[in-house]
Amino acid sequence: MTELTEEEKFIVEKLKEKDGKLNYKELQILCEDQFEGVRLILKKLKEKGIVEYEGMIPGFSAEIELIREI
Repeated sequence: MTELTEEEKFIVEKLKEKDGKLNYKELQILCEDQFEGVRLILKKLKEKGIVEYEGMIPGFSAEIELIREI
């Protein structure tokens, strides 16, 4: 199992709270007081096979989906 950073854990928890799906813009708003670099963190989570979204880097209209629980 891959060890997650505090930021990655925060994003996974927010997705769990929203039944595994959240729009990127909404997620950005939830994270803005906690940390910066949401796109980079999502990219790392996608590489680890934990989240899925369309494209290489999520855009503002992207739907972020939790595909594997940790």
